[in-house]
Amino acid sequence: MSTRRHTALPKAQILIEALPWLTRHHGRTVVIKFGGNAMVDEDLKAAFAQDVVFLRHAGLKPVVVHGGGPQISAHLDRLGLASEFKAGLRVTTDEAMDVVRMVLAGQVQRELVGLLNRHGPLAVGMTGEDAHTLTATKRYAHIDGERVDIGRVGEITEVDAGAVQALLDDGRIPVISSIARSADDGGANGVYNINADTAAAALAAALGAETLMVLTDVEGLYEDWPNSDDVISRLTASELEKLLPDLASGMVPKMEGCLHAVRNGVNTARVIDGRVQHSILLEIFTDEGIGTMVVPDEEERA
Repeated sequence: MSTRRHTALPKAQILIEALPWLTRHHGRTVVIKFGGNAMVDEDLKAAFAQDVVFLRHAGLKPVVVHGGGPQISAHLDRLGLASEFKAGLRVTTDEAMDVVRMVLAGQVQRELVGLLNRHGPLAVGMTGEDAHTLTATKRYAHIDGERVDIGRVGEITEVDAGAVQALLDDGRIPVISSIARSADDGGANGVYNINADTAAAALAAALGAETLMVLTDVEGLYEDWPNSDDVISRLTASELEKLLPDLASGMVPKMEGCLHAVRNGVNTARVIDGRVQHSILLEIFTDEGIGTMVVPDEEERA
């Protein structure tokens, strides 16, 4: 008697392919920077939430860090306040800081927590202000050698990951807005707007994460843009450092974040295309991967 053909067999093969990756990452912390199209497209948002919950149920410890550039710009526009950027950073007046705080903690974070919690009592929202998770001092932009005041934009000076680790130990998924408490003054309620790529990298280092994943609106780091759309699939910290001065301004904080992470104890940092549904699972659990991975220098010598 012939064995009946099982149409579900390809699903089993996919699960088996994931087995070595599941074993490797089990119990490890993964910090994911949520941004770009994945933040504004409804289908991508839902797929992102499914991916993060899948990681949690597969035995990993995901942490989500988010900004909210498009949402902040839209809200400032509704209020008749200008959105201005200098050296790739949002100029943040005291008035704009109130909007940033409200949109990040009250809108973007709430929606993301809601999407994750459709799958169970998992996600807990917080900002970098909570439990002194992120502390910052004033950051200036540097344009043509001149120091430029860009308002309430901060440079992270200290990370206390204790509250985040406590949530992870309790089986929760922390969702963190990129706002920091001020170390140098009490103006505008004593908070700073922080670049979310920078915040995610700092938190990944403080948590001793296995991986930092940064969602973007491109396939990864291009080898010779705009002459070619070939993506660099893997490079070392030193190789990345050499490329930094020539990168497009939007990629600089992302790649600086990856560099900071792998130079401070994180095993890999990856920039992946957030426009692809389930890109996180494709990157972590398949042989191919779909983005650019940065590794510490010593890994290449091993």
